[in-house]
Amino acid sequence: MARRDKINYYLDLAEVVSQRGTCLRRRYGAVIVKNDEVISTGYVGAPRGRQNCSDIGVCIREKLQIPRGERYELCRSVHAEMNAIISAPRDKMIGAAMFLTGINVKDGSYVSNGMCCSMCKRVVINSGIETVYIRDDKDSYRVIKVSDWIENDESVEGVRGY
Repeated sequence: MARRDKINYYLDLAEVVSQRGTCLRRRYGAVIVKNDEVISTGYVGAPRGRQNCSDIGVCIREKLQIPRGERYELCRSVHAEMNAIISAPRDKMIGAAMFLTGINVKDGSYVSNGMCCSMCKRVVINSGIETVYIRDDKDSYRVIKVSDWIENDESVEGVRGY
């Protein structure tokens, strides 16, 4: 049996973490790793003590037909990336990597061309994380240098969504 490569191993962990998600559209899981040590994990869910979309049975963004990547301020949930960052000590995040996996709730497929939203990008930049790995399918992923989000700031162009 072939041994799983490390990047896909951590993306597999992010996929397992995503199973705790409460979003009715997409389940995302995030894992922060530094020096081959898992620092923190996070999944999509409402702030502690508030009802989740899965509890109330409605996603306001879906109800309003808001396109993917836009108007996340209307979402009830804290995103996986933010939850992982909130739970991690900053000194451990500097120079770390984040592994992100998204699953479509309706059919269980991987989120096509998944990406951090603009709010999460800002938080990832400030956290000190250097690299983000985003799963495209069971064995394929993209590698994003966080410095690219700084140098190629789409918010200056007014670009929304992804």
